[in-house]
Amino acid sequence: MTATPTTVFINGRFLTQSISGVQRYAQEIVGALDALAGEGALAQRYMLLTPPGARVLDLRHIETRTVGTRNGHLWDQLDFARAVRGGVALGLAMTGPVAMKRQVVVIHDASVQRHPEHYSRPYVLAHRIIDRLLARRAVVATVSEFSRRELADVLPVAARDIVVAPNGAEHLSIAPDPGVVERLGLTKNGYFLTLGNLTRNKNLAVALRALARLQPGSAKLVAVGRMERTVFGSAGLPEPGADVLLPGRLDDAEVAGLMQGARALIFPSIYEGFGIPPLEAFVNECPVLASTAPAVQEVCGDAADYFEPHDDATLARLMQMLLDDHDGALRRDRLAKGKQRVARYTWRGSAQILADACAKVAAR
Repeated sequence: MTATPTTVFINGRFLTQSISGVQRYAQEIVGALDALAGEGALAQRYMLLTPPGARVLDLRHIETRTVGTRNGHLWDQLDFARAVRGGVALGLAMTGPVAMKRQVVVIHDASVQRHPEHYSRPYVLAHRIIDRLLARRAVVATVSEFSRRELADVLPVAARDIVVAPNGAEHLSIAPDPGVVERLGLTKNGYFLTLGNLTRNKNLAVALRALARLQPGSAKLVAVGRMERTVFGSAGLPEPGADVLLPGRLDDAEVAGLMQGARALIFPSIYEGFGIPPLEAFVNECPVLASTAPAVQEVCGDAADYFEPHDDATLARLMQMLLDDHDGALRRDRLAKGKQRVARYTWRGSAQILADACAKVAAR
């Protein structure tokens, strides 16, 4: 493929992966770039390149092409790298061709370096090598001031050289599916909600222990995400009781419906580079009980109530506080502050930040 010097090629390997926070970020940024392209607001031409078998995004102004025959890291380093020669690469999901200098790569956090115990040894080794090589060659971007400091501490890159392009939450400003509450046998304000796949970092265990401290039957806990019951007991999780529901993965409308009916979202992560669910909750008028992970506090500010990641006693106290908020005064206060926090973060704004970074690389 012949590239013009001003073409920005978006790495679309994320479209072969299941959707979690990183893939959500990449998908929403591409959508926002597509809208900006339609308005003539981008200085460069953009093209999305994907491996074989990738999901297809509904884009109107950015062309999508399938390139190469490989998948995974080999596709990044060989097929994608070959296709983008002469252009600028934009990697939105933690990776890119390590030999290429004309690129912007979003590294969302330093979790691999800070908490290697949460990942397999091959994954840790691969990303430690890739991250360091990318930091030496590419323009590094990330999603929060906290992650900027973290990456500057663990990689060979100065904090001042790292671009910050945060997450947004407009994707859940949609018509909710209110019927999901009834389908799951729930009652409005009768349950707490967690979002996230079952991993050690997402720390569902503290929410389960906190629920067990409440009077039986006073509330339910709905844990949305990809998880298998067989992992309970093998991942430090107590066996879920009758008040715990595991509906698996749900679509955005169902998640929005659950948020609008929940007493609060519980976000107990041990480590985050940003953390999208609290913003999604604020968009859908759902209070947030969050861990004291620094990036989460940066995003939520005074709109959330906090607990230490392993302090189930404090989390239980906060849950009971919301259950006792019979006149709704506390809820109204938190939601008003949540609206102010949401206004700070948009996919469009972050897409423009990344487009400006790509323009600077293209001008070299």
